[in-house]
Amino acid sequence: MTLTNDTGNNSDTDRGFNSLKGVPLSIEPLNRKDFTSDQEVRWCPGCGDYAILAAFLGFMPELGIRRENSVIISGIGCAARFPYYVDSYGMHSIHGRAPAIATGVATARPDLAVWVVTGDGDALSIGGNHLIHALRRNVNITILLFNNQIYGLTKGQYSPTSEAGKVTKSTPMGSVDAPFNPLALALGAEASFVARTIDSDRKHLTEVLKEASRHRGSSFVEIYQNCPIFNDGAFDELKDSETSAEAVIRLQHGEPIVFGNEGRLGVRRHPDTGSLEVVEVAEVGRDALVVHDAHDPDPSYAFALSRLSKPGAMTRSPIGVLRQVQRPSYDDQVRDQLATATGDSEPDEAELQQLILGNDTWTVAG
Repeated sequence: MTLTNDTGNNSDTDRGFNSLKGVPLSIEPLNRKDFTSDQEVRWCPGCGDYAILAAFLGFMPELGIRRENSVIISGIGCAARFPYYVDSYGMHSIHGRAPAIATGVATARPDLAVWVVTGDGDALSIGGNHLIHALRRNVNITILLFNNQIYGLTKGQYSPTSEAGKVTKSTPMGSVDAPFNPLALALGAEASFVARTIDSDRKHLTEVLKEASRHRGSSFVEIYQNCPIFNDGAFDELKDSETSAEAVIRLQHGEPIVFGNEGRLGVRRHPDTGSLEVVEVAEVGRDALVVHDAHDPDPSYAFALSRLSKPGAMTRSPIGVLRQVQRPSYDDQVRDQLATATGDSEPDEAELQQLILGNDTWTVAG
């Protein structure tokens, strides 16, 4: 399978898709039914998770990866039901620890495509430490963070991404916490792939998931996901036809950043401070606009993009791939070290045991 990617390379071995990941391809064509489990899908009616699951099941056959070489690991929360609904290997693990478990799987089994499905509470509260270290290490996993800005499974408490002043069962007078910006957090951890998409935009969601799956290293995708029971309408500004054009900043690598009705708005660098700002294209001219470069090795540009959306507000939300760069992955380097230490690219169990024990061991008499 040969794919064209946005860096101009034409080989799947150039960018880590399938063969470079060491993931065996299916000989027989796959379809959506092959990845659909026999479990009843149980989310609240209208939950955005349904749309994400539908998109996931729709594009997985296109990857050509066999079901038995796909692993989905989740933590705790509404999103964590995901492994039950995909007919592949998976684990509904413990709260916030999915990235740690996925790190072990990816390191031990280079023949597997490893996905992490998590929520804003699971990933950014109890799991925050595990998330940032998986990203800084650049473990070869794809992390999907479903962000509904609320705790849904535990019935509506405020989460690390809830806006300031949010009134919930746990904040009856309004939250005084400053919310996380998940994209900024991922970029601060030097994640090599960072993107954002929306549950209801099937086409864009699918495109972003495909890009994330092609990337070798840690791929982080924030998905705005509506919770119709405890935080309904949180993303209406981005979805409503009357407001979305002015609220959503769609990013396309190599293209000037233009948005708004009839392309009236754009993004440029402030002439004095160098920071990014939203401007009227008619006032500054199209030549003044920033050309989006997702491959900029300096994360400060992508970080500035992520800050165009204010914490807790939807207006000016960048959508698409903010950063996509190449650097060595953690699991590749660990396996290289192991091969060097043992002199064998595939050490057997006895060699691994000897490596663990080393020479500085002794027996204590009973």
